[in-house]
Amino acid sequence: MMKCVVFVVVLTFLQSRTRGDAEVSCVFMESCILPCSFEADEYLVIHWYQVKGNIRVHSYYEEKDHQSDSFSGRTSLFNDQISRGNASLRLKVVKVQDQGRYKCYTRTWTGAEASFIHLKIDAPVRKVDIQQVENRITCSSKGIYPKPELTWSTSSQSSVTLQNKATVQQTEQQLYSISSSLNVSGTDLDYSCTVSTPTNKRRATWSQPTSINGSATETTIPCTSSNTPTGLSWIWRFNHSHIILNQTGTDSTVSEEWRQQVKSVSESGSLMLKDLSSDQEGMYTCELSDAEETNITNTFLRIQRSPEKTRGATFTVTVLICDIWFMTRQRIYTQWVQLLTA
Repeated sequence: MMKCVVFVVVLTFLQSRTRGDAEVSCVFMESCILPCSFEADEYLVIHWYQVKGNIRVHSYYEEKDHQSDSFSGRTSLFNDQISRGNASLRLKVVKVQDQGRYKCYTRTWTGAEASFIHLKIDAPVRKVDIQQVENRITCSSKGIYPKPELTWSTSSQSSVTLQNKATVQQTEQQLYSISSSLNVSGTDLDYSCTVSTPTNKRRATWSQPTSINGSATETTIPCTSSNTPTGLSWIWRFNHSHIILNQTGTDSTVSEEWRQQVKSVSESGSLMLKDLSSDQEGMYTCELSDAEETNITNTFLRIQRSPEKTRGATFTVTVLICDIWFMTRQRIYTQWVQLLTA
């Protein structure tokens, strides 16, 4: 009698699911998280790929991390949350070169999943510099991504044609710098320059210089313009180059050479000076900034001498002349008496 043993082999095919793209925007040189989740189970494998070039970024298997040489020191998983189905990738010191499509692949006993993340890099416009040299105003900004645009405007709806061409350059880090100049000869307008990307923009306004007469004893120089922002920071300069003070909020730093002259700064940014000499006569520039805008005010300070000092000098000279005259008269009188008694 023959016995027949029948083995029933059950083949279980792993289910594989693919999710559509999600979009993540990261700031240049900061940390960023690429999200990924899965159905937690045993025998876990995680692979992160940069799709372009099929570069393996980071892996996790046999309960250990395996990092790519090309991303060395810049990637990590949330290991304490993997058992709960979190396979998200933390990417540090983000570069422009990191931009692109990423794949998160997870596999367990019950199945495999794949999701895709489209990473965009943003280096926002943080500062716009604007300055005037003779009859030209130049506007510039740097360290920007993606490629920025630059536009000019004036303080009035005038017929002035703002003909300019922006110069754009790209660094080795793939960041952009941009600059443009205007000829402002014969106009009396305030000029604004706006540098923008699809995600943010900043504007800087150059106000035409004004003149004030100040006292050597104490003088206040205003920091105002037609569209002054709510100030978060101030930078005061003398003759465009020498920094007088920096102030952010309530924190103020006065340069060593100006500590004897700076008395205070008002809430609007106006600068109060004291004990001035002729060396402090010149152009004072206030750069007042908030999160979106910078206004630059230029004021030429003429220092008037105190009338009291002039009268004091005149009185001293007068007394000196009188003393000389009196001494001369006494000498003549003495000589005359000696002649009479000889």
